[in-house]
Amino acid sequence: MTTLRRVEGSLMNSGLNVLNVSQNYFVRGGSDRYFLTLGDLLAEKGNLVVPFCARSEHDLPSDWARFFPVGANFESPSVIDVVRYHYSTAAKKNLAELVAGQRFDIAHLHIYYGKLTSSILGVLRDARIPTVQTVHDYKLICPVYTCNRDGNPCEACHGKEYWRALIYRCNRGSLLRSAVSMSESYVSRWLGSVAGIDRFVAVSRFFAGKMKESGIDPLKIVVVPNFVDVKRFEPRREQGRYFIYFGRIERSKGIPTLIEAFARMPEVPLVVAGEGEFLQHARALAADSSNIEFVGFKRGKELYDLVGGAVASILPSEAYENCPVSILESFAAARPAIGARIGGIPELIEHGEDGFVFERGNVDELCAYVKTIWSQRASNGMGKAARSKVEQQFSAEVHYRRIRSIYDSLLC
Repeated sequence: MTTLRRVEGSLMNSGLNVLNVSQNYFVRGGSDRYFLTLGDLLAEKGNLVVPFCARSEHDLPSDWARFFPVGANFESPSVIDVVRYHYSTAAKKNLAELVAGQRFDIAHLHIYYGKLTSSILGVLRDARIPTVQTVHDYKLICPVYTCNRDGNPCEACHGKEYWRALIYRCNRGSLLRSAVSMSESYVSRWLGSVAGIDRFVAVSRFFAGKMKESGIDPLKIVVVPNFVDVKRFEPRREQGRYFIYFGRIERSKGIPTLIEAFARMPEVPLVVAGEGEFLQHARALAADSSNIEFVGFKRGKELYDLVGGAVASILPSEAYENCPVSILESFAAARPAIGARIGGIPELIEHGEDGFVFERGNVDELCAYVKTIWSQRASNGMGKAARSKVEQQFSAEVHYRRIRSIYDSLLC
């Protein structure tokens, strides 16, 4: 463990040099957005934040881009890409050059596997840099990151028996893809994906429990939920005009359940914002429902305006969710949420106070809660409670204190 670098004064009030590590330096998904937003938050608080990511034509501008290595090509992989997916000599070499020329107090990892790989962990260990990882998905216990098989929750691998992914062909039904996922999981574990991390930040109590069940030391796990920059959201006071789902359009997100529910309620409008592999199927399912509108992928102010114009958001997932930011963003806009009772969703929604939770896949129950909120939309009492909750529990300021306390605990 690295010795304390600052022996006088308050650690919380002094800036740190933070190496912020993730595979993408652009927003492709929720983990990328968190990685970039956390970097901004840390910088605002007086810390030096240096990104280390795989190189891409989509990258945002960065003074540190010269250190970004080439990662595996996931779209059209070659044999060399399969090797890079397991172990990246370029990532190891470039990171070694970076830490040789710049002192770091902490390395904060996100989704680094795949394009950067666990090859970087030895570099951090040799440089005696304490490592924190925010765990955004279920990679530590599932080779395909989802804990989902054939549309149902699956924990067959138990965080160590990765060969089961090959037996069940968990990666898109492909024997070859599943073999690669299996072997990468074994290699990653061997290189230190568990032993080489000083603190794991679980974003839900649910996943913290799953990590402990898989044999990860409970003393290495801290629960810190995701956050939203509340200042970016103006709490909406006008009456909402529709319900909204925003996120990836995938079967595992419960999209068929959502569409079936609103097909039964033609008087209640639904807006679906996002893209994904299930989009065309979803459009076909909703073809006869004029109350369901697909608006494509939205971000920034355009998305926030859509959420603010809604009565409530809905997240009908049928696979394990961790700590979905979509619910927190809905709360920040003073809109309640309806979510499936699975994964970390029930930790965010206080049933009957700032939304409702329903049994996954239960169309009747979902319809009942939609009708309840629709009938009470003029008052928006749940939305006001939701906004109050996000201000008190999920703001940037609260999140920074939680993350900074983890950093400081590793520097003592």
